[in-house]
Amino acid sequence: MKLNDQSELYLPFNQELEQSFKTITHMVFAAHQDDIEIMAQHGILSCFDDPKNRFAAVVCSDGGGSPRTGLYGNYTNEEMKRVRILEQKKAAMVGNYSLLVLLNYSSAQIKDPCFLPLLEDLKILLQKIRPKVIYTHNPADKHDTHVAVSLRVITALQELSSTYRPDIVYGCEVWRGLDWINDNEKVILDVSGHPALRASLLGVFDSQIEGGKRYDLAALGRQAANATFYTSHETDEIDAAIYAIDLTPLLAGGDVCDYMNGYIQHFSSDINERIKRLK
Repeated sequence: MKLNDQSELYLPFNQELEQSFKTITHMVFAAHQDDIEIMAQHGILSCFDDPKNRFAAVVCSDGGGSPRTGLYGNYTNEEMKRVRILEQKKAAMVGNYSLLVLLNYSSAQIKDPCFLPLLEDLKILLQKIRPKVIYTHNPADKHDTHVAVSLRVITALQELSSTYRPDIVYGCEVWRGLDWINDNEKVILDVSGHPALRASLLGVFDSQIEGGKRYDLAALGRQAANATFYTSHETDEIDAAIYAIDLTPLLAGGDVCDYMNGYIQHFSSDINERIKRLK
């Protein structure tokens, strides 16, 4: 498997690489270090200590350019890259990942629609591993690099033979929640329980927490809020949830803007109908 020259494959428990490929069932494609642990905890928990389901993670960016203060305030971009890669490897060990792939592209490269190496790397990984379940960013995210990764994953899957397509692709929330999606269209990913594991997965990213971004508290708070505010007339059946949208229909083709506009129009119609009905 020949990926770009800057890429790194990390096997947290020194398992045999080819054997890992055969056992991976759930896979996440993320823009940055720690995006995995925010949006794909469902996949991590589904595979944790389960011999029939194994989890793999792909980080597309090199981690440069992140905000930093305090202990990390004087770190150079190169130093921050090394720290964030080390943190991601720690998270892979905590979460019992089967494989971590670090592609180490810059954000500028990822956001460039004409930059093809990332797309080719994604195709290679999808052909080699053939996961059944994929998690990635949703196209309504407000972070450009996140949206770019989502689009590259969708394009890679569209361009591959149906043989390599997963059973489902989840577009998950990070830099914009998906509570606005109508309830009949949002996917509820139950991440209840395992409070210590979920907190630990987020807590290893000290460069972000100490650096001024409490992603650990924010992500866990959103999960609790999603579970509680999902329905107003029933008691909570779960205590933590991640919202997602089903991107699987796009794999057969179709325009991403048109697909997302469908969700927006349904949301708008729901608001207008309720106001008119109660006015």
